[in-house]
Amino acid sequence: MAGHSKWANIQHRKGRQDEKRGRVFSRIAKEITVAAKMGGGDPGFNPRLRMAVDKGKGVNMPADNIDRAIKKGTGELEGVDYVEIRYEGYGIGGAAIIVDCLTDNKTRTVAEVRHAFNKYGGNMGTDGCVSFMFDHIGQFLFAPGTDEDALMEAALEAGAEDVTTNEDGSIEVISGFTEYLSVKEALEKAGFKAEVSEVTMRPQNEVSFSGEDAAKMQKLLDALEDLDDVQDVYTSASIEE
Repeated sequence: MAGHSKWANIQHRKGRQDEKRGRVFSRIAKEITVAAKMGGGDPGFNPRLRMAVDKGKGVNMPADNIDRAIKKGTGELEGVDYVEIRYEGYGIGGAAIIVDCLTDNKTRTVAEVRHAFNKYGGNMGTDGCVSFMFDHIGQFLFAPGTDEDALMEAALEAGAEDVTTNEDGSIEVISGFTEYLSVKEALEKAGFKAEVSEVTMRPQNEVSFSGEDAAKMQKLLDALEDLDDVQDVYTSASIEE
């Protein structure tokens, strides 16, 4: 996303996610289940589970849903055995796309992902073809008007790697992905709550889209995000609204 429109684009993306809230709950429940299966059901000793539970709370996911997902992971309740898989490819104009999935049927998932790429003008590539163009980071975005100096001091003290003020006045804090939780907790303790905070794959370079190409690219991204097995879609495309 271009610096000048980062705040608007983030708000737009949040709005789109809110429209699909039921699907968001389902995806986070999958992540919680997998995390609990891999590292146990206690978030205090399982950073990945703590992150997934935190994500659920961030979208007001009911506590019962979170608890049920943990129990499916630990075997206290019957659940589905999910496998993590990543697909990579290219969209309109060669923009890079990463698609992270949790699935109980890899044959179905790869067919659906490939179909979405092909139908909407993209191309599915080989493993590793675009992931090197992204950095795995913790990202925090604060609303325009946030005290820049105080936030920068708190962020750097918390172990953040970078603090950037965008042209639209929003402030972005970047951490290493392994430091995400500790930075988040330290910032909140200092009185700074991000509008958006997440572990993400950030493109090293962005490709800007507008007009017809932007609409085509958005259709491709929407088609991928709407697949049931897809957890996250990352792209180097910056789509102007």
